[in-house]
Amino acid sequence: MKKIDTILINAGRSKRYTQGAVNSVIQRASSLIFDTVEHQKCATAGSTKGELFYGRRGTLTHFSLQDAMTELENGAGCALYPCGTAAVSNAILAFVKGGDHILMSGAAYEPTQKFCTKILSKLNITTTFFKHSIGNEISLLIQPNTRIVFLESPASITMEVQNIPAIVNAIRAKAPNTIIMIDNTWSAGILFNALKHDIDISIQAGTKYLIGHSDAMIGTAVANERCWAQLRENSYLMGQIVDADTAYLASRGLRTLSTRLRQHQESSMKVAEWLAVQPEVLRVNHPAIINSKGHEFWLRDFNGSSGLFSFILKEKLNTERLENYLNNFSYFSMAYSWGGYESLILTNQPEELTLIRPAGGVDFNGTLVRLHIGLENVDDLIADLKAGFVRLRN
Repeated sequence: MKKIDTILINAGRSKRYTQGAVNSVIQRASSLIFDTVEHQKCATAGSTKGELFYGRRGTLTHFSLQDAMTELENGAGCALYPCGTAAVSNAILAFVKGGDHILMSGAAYEPTQKFCTKILSKLNITTTFFKHSIGNEISLLIQPNTRIVFLESPASITMEVQNIPAIVNAIRAKAPNTIIMIDNTWSAGILFNALKHDIDISIQAGTKYLIGHSDAMIGTAVANERCWAQLRENSYLMGQIVDADTAYLASRGLRTLSTRLRQHQESSMKVAEWLAVQPEVLRVNHPAIINSKGHEFWLRDFNGSSGLFSFILKEKLNTERLENYLNNFSYFSMAYSWGGYESLILTNQPEELTLIRPAGGVDFNGTLVRLHIGLENVDDLIADLKAGFVRLRN
């Protein structure tokens, strides 16, 4: 069996897609020309099977990335979207109708939650948010009209790892036709193989680790056999596509993904272990750290960790101290996305997190700091964080 490093280098690189080059070609096209009527008929008939038909179905550039992602995540097919949020919303829309019910982790990405409360609610689709730490007791929340269960592990911002096998087994036992989806962005699709854990659809904001350079946006959704055709056709009908250049950048990013993730993991572990013994820090939320919530599930189910984690200060910073802390880092920049080669920092106050935790709130009173550890020298990053703590003491 091929190892993940080999798959990342070779997937989606058939001669049809590379045409003699190392990388896949960039084929920009809206109209694809048919030489004959028979050619048109064949292209139409094969439009869902990789035949060049119309730009919205994709070009060779898109097909290359889709094939690679399908192989990478052990799926039946991959749909592409202009960003991760579009992948989440359109994957959900592909399987629901008025009167349906969704179960969603109460620690999911905030825009995912808002899509349910602000968009789906207008379509008479209801959402129940459950505690992220739930296990097989999730079966008690399943209703006759529950159509989707949506997971995200680790949790957005607070980084708790879910007991996914217990959740999946409970759902399959009580409601086997329910579609299980996961936001799998943190693992880049390779640290946690969602479909091998009997999840139906693995969703990523490929903007993060797939692209890897903070200069393009893309979303992916890899589905298993039972969900692929419906996801594909509904996404097509809703006009979901990305430009060929962005698809190319994502394909190119795959080739170095494993190498980049190994460095993100190594550096983030060193930073997390250093933070864990600092007097200002209450708790480090890093799945690979022993005392992090759900560490035992990470150890059992994941193949490694990435560069995103958070830590909680023992005290809540007021506005003046927070600004002095954040405004003076040398290597940590403030930005909302992550997954690139650069290190990033953002903070959340406990009351802010309580507002986006509809099932249980938070169990701390200090300021939370979220870090993405990039590819800089880790000693420089630790020195930068150390200087930040000095500013808090003054």
